[in-house]
Amino acid sequence: MDCNWINTVLFGNIEIVIKKFKVVAILGPTSSGKSAIAIKLAQDLNGEVISADSRQVYKNMNLGTGKVRGEWKKIKNRKVFVSEEIPHHIIDFRSPRGEYNISHFQKDCFKAINAIINHGKLPIICGGTGFWISAIVDNISLPQVKPDLALRRKLNKKTAVQLFEQLKKLDIERSRSIDCHNKVRLIRAIEICKKLGKIPRLKKTANSKYQFLQIGIDWPQEKLDKKIKKRLGNRWQSGIIKEVKDLKKKYGLSWKKIQSFGLAYFWIPEFLRNNIDEKQLKEKVFLAERNYARRQRTWFKRDKHIVWQNQYPKIKISVKKFLAQ
Repeated sequence: MDCNWINTVLFGNIEIVIKKFKVVAILGPTSSGKSAIAIKLAQDLNGEVISADSRQVYKNMNLGTGKVRGEWKKIKNRKVFVSEEIPHHIIDFRSPRGEYNISHFQKDCFKAINAIINHGKLPIICGGTGFWISAIVDNISLPQVKPDLALRRKLNKKTAVQLFEQLKKLDIERSRSIDCHNKVRLIRAIEICKKLGKIPRLKKTANSKYQFLQIGIDWPQEKLDKKIKKRLGNRWQSGIIKEVKDLKKKYGLSWKKIQSFGLAYFWIPEFLRNNIDEKQLKEKVFLAERNYARRQRTWFKRDKHIVWQNQYPKIKISVKKFLAQ
């Protein structure tokens, strides 16, 4: 199926042909089933998946991030992460000791889109990190603020709660959409606010090269809560606590660094240090996931271009119509 379309515009008496490439984005809150749908679409429509998840970029962080099961394979001189025979990009490739931010993602994502198109495949972005998806779909110009290492060292001494309160005073709007347990993001947001006064309302520009279809996956709150509980139950059984222990051992990460990744990674170290018991751990992780899903919803609901649909047959029809335009 052709993933491209041709558009012509007139400049004076000269007709200019503009060729755009089709890109699909599957998005929504955590545990909504995005990955399964993205993989199914890729299987049916000759596509490859690009992960838009700020934590799935890191190696050995699998259960805590909900990363799809897969392995690295060499395909036609390309080394790619493959899940259910579908190549995945921007996933499982960075050490958790380092940093990977939205600027890195924007650059890598456009590169991945071009590579997939050059292989005659359909790029399918999949994830729940709304800011990252917006950076691509809306072609956002990101604020160029260099890291302030002295400020970061100072802020890193504070708890996530203290950082969140500080960000609320600096920029209440940004605080409404950020993961309040993710110290890395909180520190970066404060860093930008300190430099620019507040995080600028980001400039969106039309992309002359790509045409996007955004499909949002969502469920009523009660059903989504059940999905979150079921998914967490599988993670406990699969050894998520051991995964956190292994992260500390393999990479020499401090508990503070592990907690900076948020959600389960924030609370499991508290359990391992005997600050909370197992019952409290499971309850706090569920509430953290649930609250995160709500923040994701809040972010995505602002975008009126998103088509909300959770039934795969209807999603497939929408995508095929988009590609046929």
